[in-house]
Amino acid sequence: MVAKLERSTESGLQFFGKMTSSISHEIKNVLAIVNENAGLLGDLALMADRGTAIQPQRLMDMSRTVMKQVRRADAIVKNMNRLAHSVDESTQAIELNDILEMLVALSERFASMRDVAVRLKRNENPVKLRTSAFFLLNLLWLCLDFAMDAANKDKIIELVTQKSDTDIQICFRGLDGLAGPPVREFPAEPEKDLCDLLGAELNINSANREIVVKLSGGIDGN
Repeated sequence: MVAKLERSTESGLQFFGKMTSSISHEIKNVLAIVNENAGLLGDLALMADRGTAIQPQRLMDMSRTVMKQVRRADAIVKNMNRLAHSVDESTQAIELNDILEMLVALSERFASMRDVAVRLKRNENPVKLRTSAFFLLNLLWLCLDFAMDAANKDKIIELVTQKSDTDIQICFRGLDGLAGPPVREFPAEPEKDLCDLLGAELNINSANREIVVKLSGGIDGN
């Protein structure tokens, strides 16, 4: 178990590095757009100083662009903050919809680069459990990363949760690629180690074109 924990910690560091690198890239993109608009404002100020009439609509459009990017940056930083706090405790009470929403947000750039859309179907009833939020995020990311290579021709992955009295199932659906030769070895050692640490099961259902992660420990029945 110690060896599995060490390997999972290494996998977790790689996951954390990958996500923070992506987040920093997104923030740089936001800053580039804000900087471009700041330059344009400077140009308009020089034009106005020379007596050129400035159309108010141009200023309004630039203001909207900057405000949009500020909101975008705020959402990015909030997700980064939530990711950082996922390691605050070895186990903590979580709401599964929140974890899945964070997963989708963190993976948005990677999905876009692969021309994949990830659609989360929120469970109407809150699903609460006590687990390692960080290791669960890592496991779900590894599943989603594999799923994006096995997505259907429409490049749409559905993320669905199901709860029974004994377990919670997180399903990655729309994976037509599972019907053919494996894209790569999966689950591999990182996924198996994380499943052991979380008390989870990971199954590939080729007939239903889905990957299913089953969690059976620490479920809050309320």
